[in-house]
Amino acid sequence: MMEDPKDIIRQLRKIELTTGILVEGLQSGIHHSLFRGRGMEFDGIREYMAGDDVRAIDWNVTARLNRPFIKEYTEERDQTFYFVVDVSGSGLFGSTVSKQKKILEVTASLAFAALRNNDRIGLCLFSDRVEKFIPAKRGRRHLISILNTLAFHTPQSPGTDPDCALRFLANSIPRRSSFIILSDFTPSPPGRSLGVLVHRHEVVAIRVTDPREQEIPDIGSVELEDAETGEQVLVNTSDPLFRRRFAASVIAYERDLSRMFTKQGTRYISLRTTDPYEIPLSRFFRDGKARRAAHGRIF
Repeated sequence: MMEDPKDIIRQLRKIELTTGILVEGLQSGIHHSLFRGRGMEFDGIREYMAGDDVRAIDWNVTARLNRPFIKEYTEERDQTFYFVVDVSGSGLFGSTVSKQKKILEVTASLAFAALRNNDRIGLCLFSDRVEKFIPAKRGRRHLISILNTLAFHTPQSPGTDPDCALRFLANSIPRRSSFIILSDFTPSPPGRSLGVLVHRHEVVAIRVTDPREQEIPDIGSVELEDAETGEQVLVNTSDPLFRRRFAASVIAYERDLSRMFTKQGTRYISLRTTDPYEIPLSRFFRDGKARRAAHGRIF
């Protein structure tokens, strides 16, 4: 995603250091919210004892052996996270820092936080197809491999279709997991496949945008090119009406996108390439933890 390998190595080292400070200093932030969810995992079957919860009785085994047996579950101490990253052409844009580079920074920060909790981490890169899939594993070596893959991947296509990745993941990952989608969600937001994924898993959407995409400056007539389709159009940025309509369309799209994610049961945050992301992410996950606790959710 970035051209200079030395720059990538320096950036990842800086991110790991920053993440360490973030995790230890902001106790209710990233690591102590999203990365401390709990679930229940099947552990085995044992014979029923007085005082056991009758709702845990395994009736099939009980009928076969002619005495009561119950299912036992253990509390999961870690989680599985998949970072679902958009590598389409629109990510190359950025007024000071590209959206792709900012996505790498955010992904690395969250991944290092997960590593500190010994969570399993996986990666899915997509454009208008699934370009790379790495199954979730634990460990620092695996994490570095994932970040190297993300940093040096050369996309096969400039187009984007989030649904292709979400369909693939919904069909490929049976174990309940957390999926963190990182994209500008332009021009195509996820469709029905998001709802299918949310039905079984926890999904968080992180949108990364650039200020130049939200407000066009007055620089006269310019030719704009779509990074994904190559389509070009000549516009007059000195026209106040054009600039107002453009800004209004951006606001409307952001509003519709937020509503769509909320309707689908997906938590959503929008970040800009020019702004620090550590504090907004900590607040985002901290607030999410509080909401889950208020609704009695264990995942």
